[in-house]
Amino acid sequence: MSLLNTTILPFKTEAYHKGDFVTVTDETLKGHWSVVFFYPADFTFVCPTELQDLAEHYEAFQKLGVEIYAVSCDTHFTHMAWHQSSPAVGMVQFPMLGDPTKIIAKNFDVLIDDDGMAERGTFVINPEGKIVIMEHHDGGIGRDASELLRKVEAAQYVAANPGEVCPARWKPGQKTLKPSKELVGKI
Repeated sequence: MSLLNTTILPFKTEAYHKGDFVTVTDETLKGHWSVVFFYPADFTFVCPTELQDLAEHYEAFQKLGVEIYAVSCDTHFTHMAWHQSSPAVGMVQFPMLGDPTKIIAKNFDVLIDDDGMAERGTFVINPEGKIVIMEHHDGGIGRDASELLRKVEAAQYVAANPGEVCPARWKPGQKTLKPSKELVGKI
């Protein structure tokens, strides 16, 4: 069953954020746009490149009112150690959620049971707490923050403009579509 357009399930965890430990819950994600970004594990190889890419685009996400939440099944203590030791991860200014109980990974259906790690899963959540974008990647395939940013912009546009949809490769300021019987077969 797809999680698309479902409300996020309850959770409570500790996160490493800007030198402190903070509590994050499902309610923390509501009231603003959120990206929940699962990755397999700290102190790995593709993961730090993805977190660095997100860190380099973080200001653009913030301008859109979006908070990023990175999640792995490691603890918030491990996140702190990785943040302090890795130049790439040291750039991260968004919360890094610990999920040692694997509840969050189970809630978002990204847990790899045999490994006790999360798949590369990305979820965009609207202010009401509903998942509006979701994708999973194979462990060896890193994600691109600029493409994620474009998808968030499209999701926000569609939410603010009922009756309009964003075509492939749409970027802010470009023409959208208004589905109607007059468009059938004309595109």
